Amino acid sequence: MTFDSQKFALKYATIYTSVLAVILITPLIIYVMLLLQIDKAKVELSLEAQSKRVIASMQRYNNSDKVYHFPRYKEYQTALYTEQYKEVFSSLNFEPSSFSEGFYNEGDHYYIIYPLPNRYYFGGKYLLVSTIHTANEIYFFALLTILGILLMLFIFSLLLLKNFSAPFEHMNQQLDDFIKDSMHEINTPLSIINLNADLFANKYGENKYLKRMKSASKTLATIYDDMDYLIKQGRVEHKKQPINLGEFIQNRVDYFQEIANLKRISISTKVAPDIIYEFSKTKLQRIVDNTISNAIKYSHDNSRVDISFYREGKHLIFEVKDYGVGIANVNKIFSRYYRENESKGGFGIGLNIVKDIIVEEGIDLDVRSTVGEGTTFRYAFLALAP
Repeated sequence: MTFDSQKFALKYATIYTSVLAVILITPLIIYVMLLLQIDKAKVELSLEAQSKRVIASMQRYNNSDKVYHFPRYKEYQTALYTEQYKEVFSSLNFEPSSFSEGFYNEGDHYYIIYPLPNRYYFGGKYLLVSTIHTANEIYFFALLTILGILLMLFIFSLLLLKNFSAPFEHMNQQLDDFIKDSMHEINTPLSIINLNADLFANKYGENKYLKRMKSASKTLATIYDDMDYLIKQGRVEHKKQPINLGEFIQNRVDYFQEIANLKRISISTKVAPDIIYEFSKTKLQRIVDNTISNAIKYSHDNSRVDISFYREGKHLIFEVKDYGVGIANVNKIFSRYYRENESKGGFGIGLNIVKDIIVEEGIDLDVRSTVGEGTTFRYAFLALAP
């Protein structure tokens, strides 16, 4: 019932940031790829220029000189190979994978292989000039830009959505307060109706009109209890306590007996006695009440509802079987506000509450239904010992 604007803003700010980031970062990636290609072309041009410099140095060599000092450079390494790829000279610190003419890149090593004419050059056929180069500056620029885009988009989306959700949060808070006040106002007259109906029955005896009134008030009380649980969900801790399950279930059956009587539905019970189980009484009542009330609501007149509770191995089984209209979409009945048969009334929240409880408490539920024949709800509570 509570609208969490912070959670709403964070969730949708993340979604919007992701979508917009894809739109904005795609051109950036293309731009970075172009920068890398340009950077690679610059390296290739610098290696070609360096190759020409080395070749010019060898061409200027005078054979009368006794020793030729192969040019060495701080940023470049060079190597000279024969036609059979034998090394004439090398200052390389790696082994090239190819000796074919062209420009190559192996990790951080960029090198160019330049074929030489069959004269001069000390018998060398291939000149290799290499340099170590990284595009770290480009990657760093791309990373900073992406992080900046993501950060700005997220902050902008978060602020925008927080301001956007503020009126809804205020409206939701007002609606929440209204529902809580209404529930409080309903509780008092509902209690008075039930009390006076019992007093009237004790003094003047039962009649069909009184039975209908008491049945209607109990139906209303079940809806009230569901709404009250829903309002307090997540705010109130439902503490566990030892409960005699058989006695508890039988008491709830007795409570709904008057509603069943109006439709001439007989409730047969087979409940194991004296089984104590540690559980929240509030949660247990929501499970039992919603299951029994639905079984009665969707049963045919002059039919019956079978309720059983027993131990089966490590589990305690609570089972409710009706012989009514059945359920066409078993998977949908636990969705909030879903009502398979709107003519039967209700708000479609009871089984949604039950679903939340059994998930929280680790209770297994098996629902079997045949349209036109009836439905069976089977809850399996894990017991500590058989």
